[in-house]
Amino acid sequence: MAFTNFIPEVWSARLLEHLDKVHVYAGLMNRDYEGDIRAYGDTVHINQVGDITISDYTGSDISAPQELDSTMLDLVIDKAKYFNFQIKDVNNAQSNPKLVDAAMQRASYGMNDVIDQYLASLLLAGVDKDNVLYGDADAVTPTSANAYDYLVDLGVVLNEANVPMMGRWVVVPPWFHGLLLKDPRFVGNGTGYSQAVLQGGLVGEAAGFQIHLSNNVPNTSGSKYKVIAGTNAAGAFAEQLVELEAYRLEKNFSDAVKGLHVYGAKVIQPKALAVMTCNKG
Repeated sequence: MAFTNFIPEVWSARLLEHLDKVHVYAGLMNRDYEGDIRAYGDTVHINQVGDITISDYTGSDISAPQELDSTMLDLVIDKAKYFNFQIKDVNNAQSNPKLVDAAMQRASYGMNDVIDQYLASLLLAGVDKDNVLYGDADAVTPTSANAYDYLVDLGVVLNEANVPMMGRWVVVPPWFHGLLLKDPRFVGNGTGYSQAVLQGGLVGEAAGFQIHLSNNVPNTSGSKYKVIAGTNAAGAFAEQLVELEAYRLEKNFSDAVKGLHVYGAKVIQPKALAVMTCNKG
């Protein structure tokens, strides 16, 4: 009999706790729709409201109320990943729950890496064409003297697109973060790389952005890194661990745990994103 004390809800919570700690791109997106997920293939409907007309008031009767211009977007839960690991009886999972917890932690880290790479590519593909500061043809090579200034330029792109300043983020690779650390204008949070990972990659503030660190910044052939900035209004992400169960292996003296994780994402406001291409010096 597999894991007589195995409570799926408890271990699901532990797995998602580990997952949330290491998410970077996922933590920078709107996640209001996760409660609507039940299974792989589900569709979440997102209602996008258009602009509201602002009119002058002269003291006379006001005009008839404006009919809202809304667009319905579909967020499809079209990605599914699973894990399946076993624990030998010699390790006795019942007397060593730390072993199961460690395995869950490793499963969440592996799941996170796959998801964040997917989300980074999705956000990159969804950037409005007018919000591309530097492309492959004119990629810049930041230094410790001007890395901060390039972030300022990236902020200007968002300003010109009327993106709110509150809640802005940018995700940079480790080498770019290293350049910022050499600039006194960068306000770090005093954490190293390992602690930053535990906090969703947040390493400080600069040029009006919360700076997040990730090894999953998209790059071409290891050079043209796509430094993406935006707000969490730009994209929607939803994930759910829909199955988690323990079972006894028939042909082995082992217990096993398997889980199914489903997710989906969509860029819903392309103008709330900007990107610049940077080469590592």
